[in-house]
Amino acid sequence: MPQIAVLTKLTDLANPTRFLGLASRILPWMAGITAILFAIGLYLSFAGEGDYQQGMTVRIMYVHVPAAWLSMMCYSVMAASAIGTLVWRHPLADVSHKAAAPLGAAFTLIALATGSLWGKPMWGTWWVWDARLTSVFVLFLMYLGLIALNRAMDDPGKAARVSSVLILVGFVNIPIIKFSVEWWNTLHQPASVIRMGGSTIDSTFLWPLLMMAIAFTMLFFTLHIAAMRNEIWRRRVSAQRRMAARMAGQKTDNTVEKGA
Repeated sequence: MPQIAVLTKLTDLANPTRFLGLASRILPWMAGITAILFAIGLYLSFAGEGDYQQGMTVRIMYVHVPAAWLSMMCYSVMAASAIGTLVWRHPLADVSHKAAAPLGAAFTLIALATGSLWGKPMWGTWWVWDARLTSVFVLFLMYLGLIALNRAMDDPGKAARVSSVLILVGFVNIPIIKFSVEWWNTLHQPASVIRMGGSTIDSTFLWPLLMMAIAFTMLFFTLHIAAMRNEIWRRRVSAQRRMAARMAGQKTDNTVEKGA
């Protein structure tokens, strides 16, 4: 049965050793594809003409919009991983959301920085505390808080459970970010690419934007898998060090007992 085969494959990936083997095989290919996509996306971004209103500053969009999308998608990946931790106790679930948190923080920071650079010539100010910008800034603080929590707690299992609960509670901010421009009167423009009536962006700008979005998405998955691999190795090294410390302590105790 195809469904059973798929479930078997997913179960196999739950084994960290099998995941490490798969990651080693696919990461070089993913990195190469990412580089090619970025090369195409950057060429299309700089080959096109500027906007009649925004001029050449419109090119900031090709970085700002994909980074903003990924800031939310990354948190969605973390939320799915948190469910895997709390419900199914998946061995790689907490590894996934711990590895994704720094990436989400980086993409959110890029979105905030490029949005500020884009907003200055368009709005006349670097920053406004409207609903969209404020909710994205809150998302950035949430990422930083989760990173700090994972580093502060010594027990990996407890840290995984606590952070998973906080991730799911914080997920309410994602629809707020998405629909903030519709629910409140904001300076930030409404959605112009993914909307019910179709995209309002001219194809001259739409195709470079979509290519850069695909490239950034591929970059995220490449870095995410690499970070998960590094986290698994880090945990294995930590476990070996703890085991070596316990064995050394037992040898010391035995030596003291013999001497007595």
